[in-house]
Amino acid sequence: MNSEVTDHAPPIRACIFDLDGLLINSEDIYTEIYNEILRAHDKKPLMWTTKGLQMSRGQIGHERILSAASLPLSVDEFRAETATHSHRFRESKPLPGVLALLSNLASASPAISLAIASSTSSSLFETKTAHLPDLTAHFSRRCILLADDEDMKDKKGKPAGDVFLLAMERMNAALVESSQGKGEEAPKLLTPEECLVFEDSIAGVAAGRAAGMRVCWVPHDGLQTVCRGLLCHVVQGQIETVERELIGRQGGKEDLEATSDGGRGGKLTRMADGEGEMLRSLENFYYGFYGIGIPSSWDEASYRSASQR
Repeated sequence: MNSEVTDHAPPIRACIFDLDGLLINSEDIYTEIYNEILRAHDKKPLMWTTKGLQMSRGQIGHERILSAASLPLSVDEFRAETATHSHRFRESKPLPGVLALLSNLASASPAISLAIASSTSSSLFETKTAHLPDLTAHFSRRCILLADDEDMKDKKGKPAGDVFLLAMERMNAALVESSQGKGEEAPKLLTPEECLVFEDSIAGVAAGRAAGMRVCWVPHDGLQTVCRGLLCHVVQGQIETVERELIGRQGGKEDLEATSDGGRGGKLTRMADGEGEMLRSLENFYYGFYGIGIPSSWDEASYRSASQR
């Protein structure tokens, strides 16, 4: 069993996951859809700087796509065109390492609470995951927070930390309910410092940090590439700095066409600070680094060596 905890941080007792581009490959499907819409309007393909500025940003994100492409559509019209392709999300697949990670976390001792906090809607969540019971089985419905959740009406979306704090509240409620059902003493409630957020977007990382939680950023290779020189800023949640720089890089020599090709490698590439890190994928996740009690295939020396690359 692993029990190493870094920088005197408390052991992680809960993990909160984004959905699109983190648990499943639906973010790649969005890219394909957006590029088809752009082609239909005789526009150039989406670039990774714009994609990075759009992800998890709701209306602002869509406005950024329309502006970068000089696409003469309103946000509502763009969303309507996107919706005509929603059936394609039935082909969503878990990303590398996801099912093993969830299975291991579900069997961890002490127990790890699990939640999803996503900017997707309930209907799209169903489309994207109904065929993936091995993934969704690890989450209780009350601990799946979506954009149209009743409790999100008066909350701010990412990059604000509201959705992650609400997910923690839901997990705490589940802990209390479980202890009462078993006639046990009241449980120790989760704190933000004991929660680990998994995100693929810049705004999502900033939201996790704003919530006071530790964060694992697992970006697409394309996003990582166009964020060269900004990786530490991303992981530290400095979204204004990152977005300002990406806006300046749009269409420049460092930009890349956004496609569904590429993806994520298989090892940790960089540690940024004690509260956040960047991973190439969710494969070979080092549980002991977070004080999560399950066997790991990595030893601490290997992990720390990899983290300096």
